[in-house]
Amino acid sequence: MKNYVKLVDFELKRFMKIYLALIGIVIISQIVGVIVESNQFMNLANGEMLDGSMNLAQFLETYWPLTMSRILFSSWFILPVGLSAAALIFYCFFIWYRDWFGKNTFIYRLLMLPTARINILLAKASAIFLMVLGLVSIQLILLPIENIIFQTIVPLDLRVDMTIREIVNVSGYTGYNGYLQMLLPTSIVQFFINYGIGFMTVFTLFTAILFERSYRIKGIIFGVAYCIFALVIFLSPFIIEVFSEFGYFYPEELFIIEVILGIIVTGISIWVSHYLLNRKVTV
Repeated sequence: MKNYVKLVDFELKRFMKIYLALIGIVIISQIVGVIVESNQFMNLANGEMLDGSMNLAQFLETYWPLTMSRILFSSWFILPVGLSAAALIFYCFFIWYRDWFGKNTFIYRLLMLPTARINILLAKASAIFLMVLGLVSIQLILLPIENIIFQTIVPLDLRVDMTIREIVNVSGYTGYNGYLQMLLPTSIVQFFINYGIGFMTVFTLFTAILFERSYRIKGIIFGVAYCIFALVIFLSPFIIEVFSEFGYFYPEELFIIEVILGIIVTGISIWVSHYLLNRKVTV
């Protein structure tokens, strides 16, 4: 356990500069976005009402009151979140290939450490998971601050106040920001579903990468085939539903089956990765 914790700490420190830059981009972009979008709305309202072409009721009927969920749909929010997601997906590959192709071929030293090689796999996955949770925590802290800024700029007559829970739920229901409901699930069950699928995906990608590192050119084929295999296994109940004339499973049954299949796919990925690290990836 001590070696595992040290490896997690080591992996986090290696990515920390880029990670802090991502956090900075998210914070600056979102706060600036709230200020810019709110001021643009106020300029529009002042322009329409001060020249006498519209009164308050007509303006609200035409443009609707401003809400935080509308602001969250702007590129000020979507782009930094998308950038962070893309960076972490890229890091799933970089966290391994950097060790092989970086300075002094660090993977050789890493594999010779006096610890079980499974700890290397688990530490890399844990580092990514912790970074995802860190970004989600930043978003949870930012939303109340952004809501206060929004309420400070836009007067009550021109806005609709919402709680953080309402912002996340309404965003998902209206199709504005489905990503918010994915990142900030409003129930513990949905949290485990969303992040469990994410964890399963990370381990599947790690297994594909280790196939490539173990068998090189053939490993690319093995890795792609394994990803397809994992996807088919996980989605098999939905595939059965599509090809069956009537609904084959009840919703509760489908949920339980998907949870079991997710655990199975994750377990297989960890087992295969462990096997490759111990038997095929050599120093």
